[in-house]
Amino acid sequence: ITCPGVLLKDKQELYLSVFVLGQYKKTQCVPAKFPLFFQEKLVFEKAFANTVDPGDLLKLLEFDTAVLELIQLVPPVGKVLATYEENTRDFLFPDPKLTRGHRGLEREILMKRSPSFT
Repeated sequence: ITCPGVLLKDKQELYLSVFVLGQYKKTQCVPAKFPLFFQEKLVFEKAFANTVDPGDLLKLLEFDTAVLELIQLVPPVGKVLATYEENTRDFLFPDPKLTRGHRGLEREILMKRSPSFT
């Protein structure tokens, strides 16, 4: 995660929180210095019972929301610095012009800064 020209005043570690397909996972913590590097995979699996047609599956994914949050471990409960929210279909299957390299392996997304992140 990059944030050019930004120094974090709080030095507590950060992690990425991910909520997709009704499942929540988070990365390991990293030092509070940009750029942030999360060197791990988060695996989400879900079976869609009674769904046979791929078009129906895509419609179901449109009604699900993928949420990513960049969180710093500032006491007492942590501080959300930035968020990204999009329907799961568009998150998993982005428009080809937004991808670079091998489709699905590398993505660039723009997170929205939290009002508390100055």
